Amino acid sequence: MAKYYESATIYNYSWDQVTQGFWNRYPNPFSAHVLSEDTVSREIRNGKLHSKRLLTKTNHVPKWGERFFKAKSVNIVEESVVDPYERTLVTYTRNIGFNKIMSVVEKVVYKSLPDQPGKTIAIRSAWIDSSVYGFGTAIRAFGLDRFKKNCAKTVNGFNYVLQHMFPNNPVALAAAAAANKDFQGSKAQKLREAAKHASDHMKAQAEHLVQNLSVKG
Repeated sequence: MAKYYESATIYNYSWDQVTQGFWNRYPNPFSAHVLSEDTVSREIRNGKLHSKRLLTKTNHVPKWGERFFKAKSVNIVEESVVDPYERTLVTYTRNIGFNKIMSVVEKVVYKSLPDQPGKTIAIRSAWIDSSVYGFGTAIRAFGLDRFKKNCAKTVNGFNYVLQHMFPNNPVALAAAAAANKDFQGSKAQKLREAAKHASDHMKAQAEHLVQNLSVKG
C-alpha cells in the first residue's frame, strides 16, 4: 500500500507574490539537490496558464538501496496550472523512470487565506509507492523519509527566494518580528529558570553547611 503524506505551509506573502516567486525558486542555498530545470511547454488554455517543466535532482540512496537505484540523479516532471480568476496555483510532480522501484506523485495547491490577508497557504499531498517484491515496505519508508526532508528544503528555499524578491513585505516583516520576540522571550525565560535553579542550589548548599556547623558545635 502506498505511503500517503499531507502537510500545509503558510507563507507570509500574498498569492501574487508567491506565484511570481514560484518561477524563480532555483537556485537557492537549500536547493543543492536540484541540478537543473527546463521549461518543456507553456500555454494559455481557457484563461489558465498551463506549464510543464523538467527537473533533474540528485538521487542519493543508502547502501542497501544501491542494488535497486543505480542512477545518481532522477528526472522529475512538474506540471502546473495558474488560475488567475480563482487565484490558485496547482502543481503536479512525478518521477520519470524507476517507477516500479519507487514512484513519488505530489500535488500542491497554493491559495490565498481569506481570513489572513497577505498570506498564502500551500496544501501538499504526496503518494510514495514501490513494486519491488520483498523490499516494498522498506523502500516506501525510505522514500517517505527523504520526501519529508526534501519538503523542508523546499519550504526553506522558497522562503529564502521570497524574502529576497520582496524584502519590504510588511506581513513577512511583522511575522519575523513576532517570531524574534517569541524567541527572545523564550530565551529570557530559560535564563530566569537557570538563575532560579542556581539560586536554589546555592541556598541548599548554604543550609547544608549551617547544619554541619551546628552539629560540630
